[in-house]
Amino acid sequence: MQIYLVGGAVRDELLSRPVIDRDYVVVGASVEQMLSLGYTQVGKDFPVFLHPHSKAEYALARMERKQGQGYGGFICDFSPDITLEQDLYRRDLTINAIAKDENGTLVDPYHGLQDIAQRRLKHVSPAFSEDPLRVLRVARFAARYDYLGFTIAKETQQLMADMVANGELATLTKERIWLEIDKSLSDGCVAIFSDELNKLGALPIVLPMLKHWSIEHAAELAKNIAVLSKQSDNFKLISFSLWLSTCSLSSLDNIEQTLKAPNKYAQSVRDFCQHKALLSDSNLNAQSVLDMLNKLDIWRRPERFDIFCQTASAAQINPVCITQIQQAALHACAIKPQGIISQGFKGSDIKHQLNLARFKALEQSLEA
Repeated sequence: MQIYLVGGAVRDELLSRPVIDRDYVVVGASVEQMLSLGYTQVGKDFPVFLHPHSKAEYALARMERKQGQGYGGFICDFSPDITLEQDLYRRDLTINAIAKDENGTLVDPYHGLQDIAQRRLKHVSPAFSEDPLRVLRVARFAARYDYLGFTIAKETQQLMADMVANGELATLTKERIWLEIDKSLSDGCVAIFSDELNKLGALPIVLPMLKHWSIEHAAELAKNIAVLSKQSDNFKLISFSLWLSTCSLSSLDNIEQTLKAPNKYAQSVRDFCQHKALLSDSNLNAQSVLDMLNKLDIWRRPERFDIFCQTASAAQINPVCITQIQQAALHACAIKPQGIISQGFKGSDIKHQLNLARFKALEQSLEA
């Protein structure tokens, strides 16, 4: 039984990047042996185990044989006689097919070290084309490591383009696609991610609302995301809104289902696309601002307004106007229903008088 650190942990160590997850492959072991050592089995399609103390993932070395179309339908062989080289052969890119043994010795049967040195993303074998999710995955790696000078090898890019042309992406579930989108958002490189998919003809399939993607929008997006702090809780949310900020409202209908975007992502981008035009109005008026605040439901959900303003600031849309609206909103939010009720108003009159008072507060603030 031999244990090797594999995949992203080895790759990122070699690239002097932070290592977040450590995955291990176990050669020469059986399911029964792993269980007897106290590991907990979590994999259904193939045996993956959690270490009894560190809870890191340990997978038995395996080979895969494709059956059917798409990313599913693989038959796995995880018998104890599967070698490390056979396990690494099924991986997507050579830079992800490097292993490190318990003594720190690197095992590199497919020349991943050479491709790291040459800053090249290259597939390990023709089996790459059996999983269409790899089109998105490699585009994401190209975006993530662009700052290091990595590019996709021509032969790999051709394989990816062929997979797109053959309709393989249609076999991917929306959930799997969203996971790759979410990871790209975390990286802060969705502009390059989009460019790579666009080169392959995959962008209209993955994100049909971005069918009019342009190099200009990519450059603007990259610049605007760069001003955001990755430590912010709203980094991905704002990045997503900026990414789809050129889309029509109708194209964003029901993206909770069409993209499997979380509700807060879908709402934030629709909020921004619906109301950003107000920020270009050189003559703000109280009624238009009140209408926006009501639609954003700032009275009960102030975070929606905050996200809208943060997105607008990152997009560098009329900062003076944003400040004016934020200050006016503070005055309007200071008007509480209790104050109206204390004046003796009842029923539907409360809402009417509340709107009037908030309108007056906005008007006074905007005219100041």
